[in-house]
Amino acid sequence: MPFPTMHRRRWLRLCTAAALPAFSSRAALAQPGGKEPVAVAQIADMSAGQQDVSRDFLIGSRTAWQALNAQGGIQGRPVQHLTFEVDGTGPGLQAAWQSALAHPGCVALSGSVGDGVSVALAALQAAQPGTPIAQAAPWLHSEEAGQASQASDTLFGIFPGYQAQIAHALKTLAVMGVPELGVVYASAAVRQQSQARVQQAAQALGLRAQAIPLNQATPAQTIVLFVGGTPELHDFVRKLVLQPGRHCYIVALADVNLQVLAQMGGSVRNASVIATQAVPLVTAGLPIVRAYREALARLYDEPPSPQGLAGFIAARYTAEVLQGISGPITRASALAAFRRRQGLDLGGFSVAFEGRRRASAYVTQSMLTADGRIVG
Repeated sequence: MPFPTMHRRRWLRLCTAAALPAFSSRAALAQPGGKEPVAVAQIADMSAGQQDVSRDFLIGSRTAWQALNAQGGIQGRPVQHLTFEVDGTGPGLQAAWQSALAHPGCVALSGSVGDGVSVALAALQAAQPGTPIAQAAPWLHSEEAGQASQASDTLFGIFPGYQAQIAHALKTLAVMGVPELGVVYASAAVRQQSQARVQQAAQALGLRAQAIPLNQATPAQTIVLFVGGTPELHDFVRKLVLQPGRHCYIVALADVNLQVLAQMGGSVRNASVIATQAVPLVTAGLPIVRAYREALARLYDEPPSPQGLAGFIAARYTAEVLQGISGPITRASALAAFRRRQGLDLGGFSVAFEGRRRASAYVTQSMLTADGRIVG
């Protein structure tokens, strides 16, 4: 759904920023010592249901790459950050993929966003095994994406998936002593993809999970788990009607952007929206979070967000791996470096692997209160 007119100025600023390459070839060549740049490509899904996450994620990545270039780049070479915006997983995605592959200096994909794009890129890679390229730190959470990562060995996720997020959210709810929760799925497709793992996580904690229709305005449960994106959650909250004296907690996952939901008028009397996040709180004192806030304040007129922090972390992870390469930085040497899957501490955000599986489980939560404040 289109975003309200009152927020158009913010989206126009983001659209303008996202329409331009982060660093032109001429600017990159003018960096330290005139060395050839290392090119890194980022593909972002700007379709209606994904754009609120993708734009913040993209701004976070740009912030990291610009800050890195100001500090000398990677091994003294500037980074050329190539960005490609696509509308879902259609022909535009394949064109973006081919453009990234055709760029002679592009050594890796970094921070692809979101799930559908990451899985589709892994499929494109599998269909063209003769042109392998690392897909580092994508914004992916689904089990399908995790399976694609294990199968292809070219996709390297670092953020906790839906299973970890759901388990964290339900564990938090279980301590409240509520035996049953309602579950709202944004669509039939989302329900088919997610229902089994929601039920599994609920049973492990002794909770009953009752699916309820998306258009049910008066859920009987005190706690509702919402599985879907920001536009669908906004529609659900907008229709929500609660009896006086009742309070409802709506728990969403990392694909919900609370800042955008608040701007859209996503708060409702007697209801709180809790978003599970795959990164630290943006108010945390961790070095990686402070670096993100400080660089964002210097470079962009945008508030910090969990999705922006995730984009920043994705770029920093990619840079750390490339920085550690001995010898020429090429597409092949970059892929070999990512395949080693070495654990890293990115200023307090731990990246760990168990074999080919991501082992990171850093999950936090923030709340949009009934009066429109974001806590956490």
